[in-house]
Amino acid sequence: MQNKTLRAVEWPTVWLALGCYLTWALAIFGVAAWSVAAAMPLTILAAALHSSLTHEVIHGHPFRNKTLSAALVWPPLTLFIPFARFRDSHLAHHRDSRLTDPYDDPESNYMDAADWDRQSSVMRTIRGFNNRLAGRLLIGPMLGQVCWMRADWAAVRAGDRTVLRGWVWHLPAVAAVLAVVTVSAMPVWAYLICAYCALSILKIRTFLEHQAHERSRCRTVIIEDRGLLAFLFLNNNFHAVHHMHPRVAWYRLPHLYFAQPDRFLGRNGGYRFASYGEVFRRYFLTAKDPVAHPLWRR
Repeated sequence: MQNKTLRAVEWPTVWLALGCYLTWALAIFGVAAWSVAAAMPLTILAAALHSSLTHEVIHGHPFRNKTLSAALVWPPLTLFIPFARFRDSHLAHHRDSRLTDPYDDPESNYMDAADWDRQSSVMRTIRGFNNRLAGRLLIGPMLGQVCWMRADWAAVRAGDRTVLRGWVWHLPAVAAVLAVVTVSAMPVWAYLICAYCALSILKIRTFLEHQAHERSRCRTVIIEDRGLLAFLFLNNNFHAVHHMHPRVAWYRLPHLYFAQPDRFLGRNGGYRFASYGEVFRRYFLTAKDPVAHPLWRR
C-alpha cells in the first residue's frame, strides 16, 4: 500500500518545488549577501516558477491529498495573490464555454463594449497600453491587482464570506514570507520589486492565452516554445492542450502535443505561435486586439 501511494506522487513536481525553494533561499540569503543586484534576477525566476507550481497544485498535482499539495506551495513568494482566490477564480476560468466573457471569465482581459464606451480617456489610454505586451509587462500586474481587489472588495461588502476567507488566510502566509526576507540579506524594498517583476513575467504567458472567437474551442492558444519561458510557465504555453487535459502534469504536456499536433491545432482553429520570440516581435508595441470584446455586447 505504501509503495502504491509513493508511485501516485508526481515526483518531478515535488523535486522541482524543492529546487525552487532552495534557489529562492540561495538568492535572498547567499547571493544577496554578496550582491543584491545579482540576487534579484534569481529571486524573480524562483518566484515566477513558484506561481506556476501553484497553478499545478490547483489542478490536483502533485499529491492526491489536496491539503498536502496546497501545503507545498503555501508561502506566496509573489506576495500579492491569495492561493484560495487564485484557485477559485482559475477553476471558474476553466469553464471553456465562458472563455473571454467579460463577466463570467474571471481571467478575461476584455471589457463589455458598453462598459468600454463609458471609460474615461485616461482609463482608455491605460487599458489600451495594457493591451500591448510592453504595457502588460510594465503596468499589467498593478492594473490586474487593482481590478481584482476592487471586485473582491465588492464581493466582501455584498456578504461573500468565501472571498473574505481567501484574503484573511493569505495574510499569515505573506507575513511568513516577509519575516524570512527581513532576516535575510535582501532588503524588503528589493524583494517587493522582485515580486512585481515575477508577476510581470507571468503576464507574458497570459497575454494572448485566449482570443475572442465564436467557437469556444478556438479561443485557446498553442505556443510551441521549449525555452526558459516555457520552463518557467511549466509548459502552460501548450495552453489548448492544458484546457483539453487539465489533469495532465506539466512535464507530459509537450509530448502529448507533439505526438499529435494536427489534432490540437485542428481543435483550436490553428491559433498558434512558433515561440515567445514571435509573440514579442508581433505584439511588444502593437495591440493584439481591442479592449472591448468584439463579439460581446450586453
